[in-house]
Amino acid sequence: MNRQPSGQQGRRWGLTGGIGSGKSTVGQLLAQCGAVLIDADQIARSLTAPGGAAMPAIVQQFGADFVDAQGALHRDKMRAHAFAQPAARQQLEAIIHPLVGSTMRQRTQAALADAAALVVLDIPLLVESGHWPAQLDAVLVVDCTPETQINRVMARNGLERAAIERILTTQASRVQRLAHADMVLYNDGLSLAALQQKVYALANRLGLMTKS
Repeated sequence: MNRQPSGQQGRRWGLTGGIGSGKSTVGQLLAQCGAVLIDADQIARSLTAPGGAAMPAIVQQFGADFVDAQGALHRDKMRAHAFAQPAARQQLEAIIHPLVGSTMRQRTQAALADAAALVVLDIPLLVESGHWPAQLDAVLVVDCTPETQINRVMARNGLERAAIERILTTQASRVQRLAHADMVLYNDGLSLAALQQKVYALANRLGLMTKS
């Protein structure tokens, strides 16, 4: 990619990276430095919470068995169903992704209208979506090796290696993500303090107020 963000039109940055890359941590650090963070996963969770806007369509598509006792999406049951039936994942995404996208665009416009210095859109499936890169001024990829991803997720979530490897096969490859990057933050073998310093240096370059 070869975009040169500047001014009003350079304030919408996409943030992405594979599972276990540290993407969410980078997003939180940028928010601490003054960026407005809009998190696609957080929006998706709110849409599938009790009373969420996606729930009626989910019930209609999959049935009440996929709703938990509180009225939210039964995530474990849906995850197992989607692994067993790949078409189910596509059906679920067809319900949730348009709602997430419209919500993110509304929040972005509101933040820009409120003179946000930088809007960071945390989008795990930015590359996979196909349409997000064209709507952004720049893409920041948090990168690390697949082995680092696996080790981090095993330590964090207690998942078995095989389960994590299956998740990796559903995401864009490292090569595909890097091909969409305007900037890469390499997060392999870094302590949290070292990662913070990298993010603060980036924030300085972007004109944000950084932590001391």
